[in-house]
Amino acid sequence: MAERSSIFDMIGPVMIGPSSSHTAGVARIGRVARKILGETPQEVEITFYNSFARTYEGHGSDRAILAGLMGMAPDDDRLKDSPELAKKEGLNYNFKTSANASALHPNSIKIKATGVQNKTKVLGISRGGGLISIVEIDGFSCNFTSQVPTLIVTAQDQEGSIAFISNVLQYEKCNIATLTVNRKGKKDLAKLVFELDSEMRELSLTYLRSLDWIHEVQYLNPTD
Repeated sequence: MAERSSIFDMIGPVMIGPSSSHTAGVARIGRVARKILGETPQEVEITFYNSFARTYEGHGSDRAILAGLMGMAPDDDRLKDSPELAKKEGLNYNFKTSANASALHPNSIKIKATGVQNKTKVLGISRGGGLISIVEIDGFSCNFTSQVPTLIVTAQDQEGSIAFISNVLQYEKCNIATLTVNRKGKKDLAKLVFELDSEMRELSLTYLRSLDWIHEVQYLNPTD
């Protein structure tokens, strides 16, 4: 069956222009990276790949990614002033480019972000119309859109771990829309990403974080 599109997909998102791919999508990638970091970033290195490497300044992608990293939505009027605001907030940033990364999507961005307590590396792609995909976190492959509640669990690879977390989600009455799993090796660290049809309660997130075989739990709510 062909994928259906709505009138909103054709019109595009509410945003600060000029381009849904180069501004709205880019701002969303930055915002997701901030959520994954779990705090306000202090230092960021941003690499624009392929077509983004050639157009990021002219199309405002540099301003959009900084705005997202500071928690701004794509339609925030402050987006155009994000470099000045970043300096005021003490956000140190550095832009890099790689125009011939043939293995990556044309609209790819990698963010290396460091905060006071945490650090992360996020690779995202802007798919057009303001839509994004996050395809890598800290070297682990994944594939999620951040359009629905998303549970990200870094855990020790062991028997029954997926079933255990799925049972917690069943108790929460959360249906799993998609699940991606990537691991460094057998019995090594694994990254599990659950896209959900409904929101989780903080109680269940706290319980998962209390388990000794789970190293980190991140929860991305698209309404936040």
